[in-house]
Amino acid sequence: MKHAKRTLSLLIIFSVLFLAGCQNKAPETKGTEEKKQYSIGIVQLAQHEALDAATKGFMDVLNEKFPDQVVFDVQNASGDTTNCTTIVNGFVSKKVDLIMANATPALQAAASATDTIPILGTSVTHYAPALDIEEWTGTVGTNISGTSDLADLKQQAAMIPEWFPDAKTVSLFYCSSEANSAFQVEEVEKHLAELGLETKRFSFTDTNDVASVALAACKESDVIYIPTDNTAASNAEAIANVILPEKVPAIAGEIGLCKGCGIATLTISYEDIGRATGEMAYKILTGEAKVEEMPIEYAPNFEKYYNPTICEQLGITPLEGYKPFED
Repeated sequence: MKHAKRTLSLLIIFSVLFLAGCQNKAPETKGTEEKKQYSIGIVQLAQHEALDAATKGFMDVLNEKFPDQVVFDVQNASGDTTNCTTIVNGFVSKKVDLIMANATPALQAAASATDTIPILGTSVTHYAPALDIEEWTGTVGTNISGTSDLADLKQQAAMIPEWFPDAKTVSLFYCSSEANSAFQVEEVEKHLAELGLETKRFSFTDTNDVASVALAACKESDVIYIPTDNTAASNAEAIANVILPEKVPAIAGEIGLCKGCGIATLTISYEDIGRATGEMAYKILTGEAKVEEMPIEYAPNFEKYYNPTICEQLGITPLEGYKPFED
């Protein structure tokens, strides 16, 4: 009998220890199970330096914030707005947690595809003309927010007489299908008029007529102004092949475009606005902020650069206060 009681006591002790061990291990299992996974669709209008940098900045932040927790579906529309629509519809079908739209046509496609999935734009100059908003308050107010690549257009306009004091006529060269390009041209046109410069608009519809329109712009002006324009940026080399033999300089809206065909630029950092967009995505995914309440964010700093290669080709002396590109 004593032996049976002793055996029973040992069994009870072992059972208590076993249960205690299981309870001690439970939080580890629970913690592993609660490590949430996120799916993010990225639609980028085209491949060029500025947009690539914005996508990189966005992904870097989220990989830092959510290590091994984010699955990115990165797709490039190759400059075709129809492809943007197809890509975004695919994201909606997959029920991704968030869509990042890189460039205005990508944002427009995303806005048309869903009013429930959070959308963050980047490399979008102004959200009001992009989304046809009449009374702009700084916040879209729907499932859309993001960052802007708007530089100081007044300063960009002032660069033209600064670099070319003898210039009288400026060609405004842009893609007519990009709403934000038209917006920039309208603003710069006003500033140039205040500076006493005549302007002429030269718009192209797509890649096919970039070269012919660039040549027409050269024939009609002393200087060309090219805003932040995705189609122009994707065809910077083709533009350079036209305007450089004609000896007509170009002031560009952003650094990637200027590296391809411009003399100088006042530019933002696209990687920085990509990172800012990533920070916004983190707040949305963690529930810290609601997308409909998030105001559009802007680049805090602008930098002046010149293109040493093209300056040398055209015999132009770089101005003080501008830095050469660091390739």
